[in-house]
Amino acid sequence: MISVFVVDAQPLQRFGFRMLLESTPDTEIVGEAENGAEAVRRITELRPDVVLMDIRMPGVDGIEATRRIVAAGGRSRILVLTTFDVERYAFAALRAGASGFLLKDIRPEELLAGIRAVAAGDAVIAPALTRRLLDAFADRLDDDLCGPAREDPRLNCLTGREREVLVAIGHGLTNGEIAQQLTLSESTVKTHVGRVLAKIGARDRIQAVILAYDLRLIRPV
Repeated sequence: MISVFVVDAQPLQRFGFRMLLESTPDTEIVGEAENGAEAVRRITELRPDVVLMDIRMPGVDGIEATRRIVAAGGRSRILVLTTFDVERYAFAALRAGASGFLLKDIRPEELLAGIRAVAAGDAVIAPALTRRLLDAFADRLDDDLCGPAREDPRLNCLTGREREVLVAIGHGLTNGEIAQQLTLSESTVKTHVGRVLAKIGARDRIQAVILAYDLRLIRPV
């Protein structure tokens, strides 16, 4: 059973999420909040598996709430729900530690799939969408992305092959695409990806992509 906490400023939106989650056998809603401050307090107490986080809320918004929840070191993983007109905020939420984001106009089955993926430790943003998002907002990553690659202790732990895999992840490639590019089997790539994430301390592929940009292994196009 996946425990879910819903954070949204709109009562009708929270009601819709509750109806969906309560009618699904493998999910349960353990609480809800209408603003970020309340969410941080209650999530610290309840420790849900997944948090559905709105961005625009009065007082503490979803980005700051995500940052505080992640900083507290709990096990809850954040899935940001946004709309096209606030897409620019989704990137900031990922930097704050969210495990991904979905648009609010998705189908119920897509939302449930996203919740299950996040609960299992995966990211829920498609690689192609990750690539477009990061390219569109690469200027937010650093003031100067044109300098040489930065040295970082996390990179020193990687083998040459694992560094190639990290760069490929940074370009938003799927495991299948990485396998084709590096002439490896998908199972081998999956093993490499797991090792890369563990060595650099990334929770998921999204965080690995952000790190690749931060260290200038990837250049915006």
